[in-house]
Amino acid sequence: MYIQRTLSPTERRDLWAPSYIRTYLERDVRQVKNVGDLRASEQFLGLCAAHHGQELQKAGLARDCGLSQPTIGAWIGVLAASFVVTLLPPYFRNFGKRLIKSPKLYFLDAALVTTLTRQPDGAAALAGPLGGALFEGWVVTEAIKAFAARGHKPDLFWWRTLDGLEVDLLIQVGPRLHAVEIKLTATPTSRHLDPLNRLKALMGAEAAPEGLLVCTTEEERALPGGNRAIPWQRFPLWIAGLLG
Repeated sequence: MYIQRTLSPTERRDLWAPSYIRTYLERDVRQVKNVGDLRASEQFLGLCAAHHGQELQKAGLARDCGLSQPTIGAWIGVLAASFVVTLLPPYFRNFGKRLIKSPKLYFLDAALVTTLTRQPDGAAALAGPLGGALFEGWVVTEAIKAFAARGHKPDLFWWRTLDGLEVDLLIQVGPRLHAVEIKLTATPTSRHLDPLNRLKALMGAEAAPEGLLVCTTEEERALPGGNRAIPWQRFPLWIAGLLG
């Protein structure tokens, strides 16, 4: 007698993600861009996954894959047009600082990242070196979904100066920019708030008065400097309220 067994989330991921990578990312994308070198395309996808949540460095990817920068740009363009990845643009307003002007690269499905980087399961992925990037990517993806659900193009940015001051996410709503830090921690400290406070001081009236820290704390709470920490589970509700 045949007994049907329900697959665990990890088993479902292990069935779906490799099939998707083979049938779309490796086959269809290669056909779209007329890519003959399967090994190069596999290496490209793996490197992109390893750089999930990082500043896009086409020169470095090109060097590591043995490809030209225009080729790397074209392949990333196909992934972005297919909603496999998204490029979070930098906020260009100077505020008296020299700024990084490259986008950040995020996969819109974390299962692809964990599969391409050979993570055994979600718990191991979050506990490993990609944990912070995966957590950050989830928040960015939820923000994109919130805008898309309302039929709007996402007004989302990141911001970093050449001297290392960085805010993970800026959300433009009307004339105001809402600064969001994203940290895989259950115990927020003043160190996590420093980028929010410094950015608000630089932006003045253009910044929303309350900075937000999305983390793994169990309860929402006010923090010094007019900031607030919220559990990651509440972020979709928070941005829904922000967008009305």
